[in-house]
Amino acid sequence: MSKPSSKPRPTAAASPAKPPAHKAELEELRVQIDTIDRQLVELLAQRIQVVQQVTKVKQKHELPTFHPAREENLISARRAQAADAGLDPDYVEDLFRTVLRHSRVGQLDTLGRRGVRPGAKVLIVGGRGQMGRFFADWLRRSDYDVRILDREDWPHVRSLAKDIDLCILAVPIDLTAEVAAQVGPQLPPTCVLADITSLKGKPLEAMLRGYRGPVVGLHPLFGPATTTMDKQIVVVVPGRQMEQCQWVLDQFTVWGNVLVETSAAEHDEIMGIVQALRHFATFSFGQFLHSRGVAISRTLDLSSPIYRLELAMVGRLFAQDAELYAEIIFATPERLALLKDYIKSLQQNLGLVERGDKAEFVARFRKVAKWFGPFSEQALRESTFLVEKLVHRF
Repeated sequence: MSKPSSKPRPTAAASPAKPPAHKAELEELRVQIDTIDRQLVELLAQRIQVVQQVTKVKQKHELPTFHPAREENLISARRAQAADAGLDPDYVEDLFRTVLRHSRVGQLDTLGRRGVRPGAKVLIVGGRGQMGRFFADWLRRSDYDVRILDREDWPHVRSLAKDIDLCILAVPIDLTAEVAAQVGPQLPPTCVLADITSLKGKPLEAMLRGYRGPVVGLHPLFGPATTTMDKQIVVVVPGRQMEQCQWVLDQFTVWGNVLVETSAAEHDEIMGIVQALRHFATFSFGQFLHSRGVAISRTLDLSSPIYRLELAMVGRLFAQDAELYAEIIFATPERLALLKDYIKSLQQNLGLVERGDKAEFVARFRKVAKWFGPFSEQALRESTFLVEKLVHRF
């Protein structure tokens, strides 16, 4: 019996494996998606070209940039179209909100440079501070003649204030009244005197007392890091001769700001909640995390998106000017009283936990929820929108 040969037997050449059928099918569909995506970009480019033509017409006829009614009508029409096409209307609205905002900001880059009174002379007291520099830049871009008066410039106050049309006080809250008294007598009688501090009662009183001409209190609800004025709110507190102040307010509108008028008393009361209390609570939370040595990055690894959003607001506070926030929180005795009431409320709620009184906690929770009313649902929708944006971004 012969031994089997140890030589390998010749085999047929292996034929290349065919790619799975689904791979070719997917590739074909992805090519179609890429084609559609390129078409979308081309359509967006065409839209921008038309928007640029609209900007020229608005510039020629001095028309406003923002047309709220048209934007809302457009969104409503696109939502209806989305529903008819079997798409999620919220998805389509989200897309078009982004497109519209981009269009507004693009128009503001051109239209927002218009000066309502180009060549007018503006004196910014405290113009070397952050907000002073911010407004000096915007005013110069709109063809205003901007002068700066800071601490070292007081020997030249008379020449700097000569023939000016607008004087803006951009100094710390605790100095505004003193500065208003000092600069008021130097101003021409037709000059508009305005302040941009976050407290309105005492500064407005000081301006009215120290100057007999047009006076208006302003509070921009944004900081110097703002890159566009689009829909940024400016609070307006009437002072004196408001018809003479109108051109100043019109300039903010041209820049894209939304003006909200109120009294000094209402402003300061609401700002106690909106700014002083909120900033104090945020500072306290951040300071507590620091004192505990909390590993922030690890909490983010193990947290929900809503915690990341909340922590982002805390981190945002500590990325800014400490002295500015100190001014806001320490501004008035009324704000100190408000903070004491807040601490008292915290202690009362802590008592529920100490006693293990879950039933009372639930009762208080439901009582507050009822007080918030429909805003709770609105807040849920808005925060969900922000959380989803955050998830997509990170």
